[in-house]
Amino acid sequence: MRMSPPALPRRAAAEFIGTASLVAVVVGSGIRADSLSQDIGVRLLANAAASALGLGLLIALIGPLSGAHFNPVVTLSEWWSRRDETRGREALAYIGAQLAGAVSGALLAEAMFGRTPGSWATEPRSALHLLLGEAVATAGLVLVVRGLRHICRPGLAPVAVAGYIAAAIWFTSSGSFANPAATVGRAFSDSFTGIAPASVPAFAAAQLLGMLLGMGLAGVLYGTGRASGEPNAADARRTG
Repeated sequence: MRMSPPALPRRAAAEFIGTASLVAVVVGSGIRADSLSQDIGVRLLANAAASALGLGLLIALIGPLSGAHFNPVVTLSEWWSRRDETRGREALAYIGAQLAGAVSGALLAEAMFGRTPGSWATEPRSALHLLLGEAVATAGLVLVVRGLRHICRPGLAPVAVAGYIAAAIWFTSSGSFANPAATVGRAFSDSFTGIAPASVPAFAAAQLLGMLLGMGLAGVLYGTGRASGEPNAADARRTG
């Protein structure tokens, strides 16, 4: 017998905890890798592996509660596909929780490694080729998420989404942040994974552009309507 989906406050709490945990994994593994090796390849490999493993586990654990978005572009793309008043309230609650969680996760990672929480990142990431890479990374992520919905395989999300992010960290010039909330959070960590606050608006704009591109590609491949047998909103939250 299927259980009713949790109330919105619990789902928002799940998004807060999941996003905070994800950003703590990303930032913390970057700090750890930075302290262990000066080889950029080794640091990137360690950070990519930890980020992908952490993301996959979090999607598997929190997906049945909130859908495990952890990312405003995923939330917005889901809202756009099922626009109504209820989904609008959910999207606002999710995005607020994701932003708060991302900042909290970055501060937690800094504190765990004995660093002063709240130090602004100093790494600029505003070059045009980096913004192009970020748009491509985000488009691919949205295409994977939407594609899993259309082929009725949301249960593959822990492996598919984590695998895509691990690959995109390597094949995109930006390192595949692909997440406006995580981008804001990473501005609070002057570390291997940080981004200077001045670069955040352009990065977020590139991510939103990538979201639109990913949704457009999903429409070209799968059509704009709900695929036959695609789960409804409640089922999507249960299956992740």
